[in-house]
Amino acid sequence: MSTSSVSKGCFVFKPSAKKKKTLSLVDYFTDGCEGAENSEVRFKLCQDLWDKIKADTEVLQDELNRKILDSLLDFTRKCSSTPSEIPTAALVLGVNVPDHDMTFQSLSELLQQSVTPHVASVQAKECGALKHLMKRVLERLMDTVVTVDDEEEEGEEAEQTEQTSAQLHKSVHCSLGTLCDWYNTKTKVSTGTPGKKRSSPAKDEQQQPPVVIIFKDLEAFNPRVLQDFILICSRYIERLPLMFIFGIATAPSTIQHMLPHSVSSLLCIELFQSLSCTQHLATVIDKLILTPKFPFKLNGKAMQVLISIFLYHDFSVRNFIKGIQLALLEHFHSQPLSVLCCRKKEALLHMTQLSHRDVERIRQLLSFKRYVEKQEQQEQVNLLKDDNHLKEVCQRLIKDLNKYHKNYYPVLRCLHTLTSSLPRYPLGKQIRELHLICLEKNVWENEDYQTAMKLLRMLAKDELITLLQRCAETLQSVKSKKMKNALVQLEELLTKFKQLDTAVETAPTVEESFTSPVKNLQKKTDLFQLQKTLLEMNETRRSKKLSPFEVLRNEALDFIDGLVRSYLSPPESQTLNEVCYYSSSATVRRHLNATPRTSIQAALSSPYYYLQNDNLKTEDGSVSNAAPDICIAYKLHLECGRLINLYDWLEAYATVVSAAEGNDPDSDNFGKVDEVKHARFIQAVSELEFLGFIKSTKQKTDHVARLTWGGC
Repeated sequence: MSTSSVSKGCFVFKPSAKKKKTLSLVDYFTDGCEGAENSEVRFKLCQDLWDKIKADTEVLQDELNRKILDSLLDFTRKCSSTPSEIPTAALVLGVNVPDHDMTFQSLSELLQQSVTPHVASVQAKECGALKHLMKRVLERLMDTVVTVDDEEEEGEEAEQTEQTSAQLHKSVHCSLGTLCDWYNTKTKVSTGTPGKKRSSPAKDEQQQPPVVIIFKDLEAFNPRVLQDFILICSRYIERLPLMFIFGIATAPSTIQHMLPHSVSSLLCIELFQSLSCTQHLATVIDKLILTPKFPFKLNGKAMQVLISIFLYHDFSVRNFIKGIQLALLEHFHSQPLSVLCCRKKEALLHMTQLSHRDVERIRQLLSFKRYVEKQEQQEQVNLLKDDNHLKEVCQRLIKDLNKYHKNYYPVLRCLHTLTSSLPRYPLGKQIRELHLICLEKNVWENEDYQTAMKLLRMLAKDELITLLQRCAETLQSVKSKKMKNALVQLEELLTKFKQLDTAVETAPTVEESFTSPVKNLQKKTDLFQLQKTLLEMNETRRSKKLSPFEVLRNEALDFIDGLVRSYLSPPESQTLNEVCYYSSSATVRRHLNATPRTSIQAALSSPYYYLQNDNLKTEDGSVSNAAPDICIAYKLHLECGRLINLYDWLEAYATVVSAAEGNDPDSDNFGKVDEVKHARFIQAVSELEFLGFIKSTKQKTDHVARLTWGGC
């Protein structure tokens, strides 16, 4: 394109007709993907698997919230405002704040479907003042633009709509009087004057659906704003059937702390308690993780990271599920053999279609190497040289892995049923604790397992029979042949227990054998005779004849121990476990449990890795004098103590910047502070203060206090 011209002018260049290509989700998945030759298939498998997990999760969460939501719906249907009180539901949801949005969304949808179309949800962050709260409520109820005039900014509520240009934009005045007029128009109740009072609640219940206002995070609201809003609403209760729902994260006493008695007396409060987040998590783990339904699995360390974040950070089941989604995406993105992480039929088909490169990847798996080492020499050669033979063997190994999962989870539930009620919970109170133990190593080699088995051998007949019956119920829903055989044996044991005679059997011979040594102890004897008598007593105890119940109890527990040793081996012992199990716990922790301070320090200490500017590259780890001002100021402040002299800091900064500008070190102006350098330094210090590295101090007026120690 030529722009040569005698005179100055403006030249227009039209863009080419080619449109910028938009990247699809598959393209993003393929970018940087390990083993890109089958990346599209893996992406499809990942997406399908996540869709199934997401659908089951939503159904599960609806079931868990069904009871509390049904109670709230009944409350909104039955309760109606009186001339003196506003019906209020105090919904205690717990400290898992990220999960509250989903609950309130479901509640709003159910209310609009079955109770009333007039539902408005507000949050504290958008209602800093009374006018803002009033504006949000009216906008969401009336679905229109609401204007706020000067009188409302001063805290006075206007009663009439403005006849100004706002009407041209279909906007209404911000007042509850406007809401009353709108409500009367919608429900067609008022045929006369707009200020007509409502008739009795029983008579108008069918005609007047309530106006529900949901306060999602009550603790975060300004108490004064909330009080004023309730006082204003109480004046309109005769004209408007208002109803409040308070979302509470801590305790119901929050209402008493935020609202004085003069305000809380205007509310008719009923308390609703939701399911605890730990119970919610236990159900999610039971339905999503402890099941052979989904082929994707987490190993012990990755599972522990997600549970630790839940227990020690946010108690959010929603974030826990997002962690599973992250692990799922990382597994299919980074593991080329995840193409086999699908249903058995699909996995067997994909196994026959593997390329030579994928076959070599199988040979590099640790579990497969251990499997090859156990084979005979000729079989080892065939597995390492013949791709077709390896595919046939791996098809059988995939089937074995599926059988392992079908048998693992029922036996895990049986063991948890038996041990979860023992004193001090040697194998954990929650099934997730037992699952983590089984993922790490052979559970029967654990000392706690031995302790649990000793305690089980002391159970009474009724307790043991009850637990074994629950184990039988667990095995009844399993289709595995081995579990069906185990169920038959367990039912035979239960039949034997029922056939036992409940009468207490006496053993006179045992009593006589016990009494005779004791009588000998009463005689005068020496130390040798005493030792001999005690040894006889110990032998007598050991040779005590077991009762039929004790024999049968030992037989039942030996049967359970055999199931544990056969089917609860850790996943690492299974060949090709890497196909289904995600093990990169460090990646999950880095993404979900970020450390912003460490990241900021790394950026300030090594700006080259973030800016990719060759002038910033240094070999000794120091910061280049051409780095951004904040990096230079940060590097200099690391060389100071607890208190930093601002003038000395400024002088050092000016010296570094002068060197970066290429000034002669021997010149008089080198390191001199001018207005530009002074302004740049002040900005860098202000940014460091904003990031939390320093703060002003009253100890010395020309100093700042350092808040952190060390670099990255």
